[in-house]
Amino acid sequence: MRAFTYERATTPADAATAVARDPTARFIAGGTNLLDLMKLEIETPRRLVDVNGLKLDKIEPTQDGGLRIGALVRNTDLAADKRVRKGYGVLSRALLAGASGQLRNKATTAGNLLQRTRCPYFYDTNMPCNKRTPGAGCSAIGGFTRGHAVLGTSEACIATHPSDMAVAMRILDAGVETVRPDGATRTIPIAEFHRLPGATPHIETALTAGELITAVTLPKPVGGVHAYHKVRDRASYAFALVSVATILHKDGSGRVALGGVAHKPWRNETAESVLRGQVPAPQAFGRAADILLQDAKTYAHNAFKIPLARRAIVRTLTQAANATPQIQAIKTIR
Repeated sequence: MRAFTYERATTPADAATAVARDPTARFIAGGTNLLDLMKLEIETPRRLVDVNGLKLDKIEPTQDGGLRIGALVRNTDLAADKRVRKGYGVLSRALLAGASGQLRNKATTAGNLLQRTRCPYFYDTNMPCNKRTPGAGCSAIGGFTRGHAVLGTSEACIATHPSDMAVAMRILDAGVETVRPDGATRTIPIAEFHRLPGATPHIETALTAGELITAVTLPKPVGGVHAYHKVRDRASYAFALVSVATILHKDGSGRVALGGVAHKPWRNETAESVLRGQVPAPQAFGRAADILLQDAKTYAHNAFKIPLARRAIVRTLTQAANATPQIQAIKTIR
């Protein structure tokens, strides 16, 4: 690990200003992703700005009946919150499906959204990677691609976003509140927050230099049955090969988002439109799955992801159609 300076921010605007002054500077809270990358010298910040003292660790109701989740709320606390379990069950389930208890105790809401989209070649500094060194090339294309993306890929990158929480945030239409170095604030719709790789896979979010996430907002609960299904190589400590987040109503209308298949959480509202007005049935679920996956592009070793994703979508929607109300469908958090 290379030498760096460390400072504690006193206000969100001060933190943003400190990071904006140095292109290598990084915010740090839980550090569950950043510190690993620093040890591998993939991230080499000259300055770390600690934001843990900014009092952004509260979950509060909003005027429209939703929730405002502070950027520093730990994943464990968010999953266990009674309001989240009751009104946003898919978020609680997704959080519990991600990482270990120890990591959830440390990881923050903002940090979870900001973890790097990555693949094994990103970690191997002996191999070219456009995310580490723009223009270097993508070793995954032409390499071992079993865990890689099949949607939204480009010739520059086929890595997948690892967050389970982000998939649930996408289906819930969350908003990401930020502050810039000049003190200006904005809210970025979660659909626009993560970027597809295009020709610049090293630019992963819509954030500008020094922009700090202060909170994530959730709209008023939409009801329905919430489900999150994660398919992975082993039961714990593994990213999703495919994950499916769903919210389904009695009339068949619903929402579907995928993880493990793209550079960002994947949702297609056109696929959801075929569910409206339909009696919940595998046929309608299959049509929605086909639309979600219609632009998929496979590589040498990941063609299995398409039938796997289709089966996971149909299964998750079918289980939701047959489930009791969402609060009873949530596993008890101990």
